[in-house]
Amino acid sequence: MEESGPGGRLDLLKALGDNTRYAIYLELARSPKPLSTAEVASTLGLHLNTVRPHLERMREVGLLQSRPDASGGVGRPQKLYELATDAPSLGLEPPVYPLLAQMLLQIVVAGSTDPDTVLEAGRDAGRAMAYRRTKEPDCREDTVAMLEELGFDPAYVAEGGRTSVAFGHCPFGELAQAQPQVVCALHRGMMEGFADERGGGMVESFCDISARTPCRAEVVEA
Repeated sequence: MEESGPGGRLDLLKALGDNTRYAIYLELARSPKPLSTAEVASTLGLHLNTVRPHLERMREVGLLQSRPDASGGVGRPQKLYELATDAPSLGLEPPVYPLLAQMLLQIVVAGSTDPDTVLEAGRDAGRAMAYRRTKEPDCREDTVAMLEELGFDPAYVAEGGRTSVAFGHCPFGELAQAQPQVVCALHRGMMEGFADERGGGMVESFCDISARTPCRAEVVEA
């Protein structure tokens, strides 16, 4: 990384030297999903007009990256902010990263990346998560809540005994793009194991980034 100029080390250090920007950066580093200006302001108890220029300054020097919120709300799309790909994490990785490391370690120990081994690693992680958490009244609601906590930004529609879940954000990001047969299978296995341990529901179908209608799943009553 360059010592000066846009995105240089000096600019990064100066940006994080401000207490408000540092607090904002820590909040985004901890978050499993991108956050809007309003979400950052609400969490830190700051005014929108205070937060907005700080976010833009951190984006300009390369600490953050932003994208429009494609959730389909009325009016001008708001920006969502997250740490830039090469920004320092300060040791505050979202909880999904240790989970992914755990699943990948299981695959390494097994010495195989065949589909059954990968799916089972995901299922084991999903069962463990379901066992540890307080259950919601409905398996499908519980599954959506779990995905929300991990940063998948799920949007769902429930009709009868079926819930269609779309993933608005992939916390596995570039890893899923590079190795969908492994990373997306871990995601699927995680959902299947979670629903199996939770009881009352099952993952009927799962479309990953290789599908024509990617990144969604169908969860049905069991």
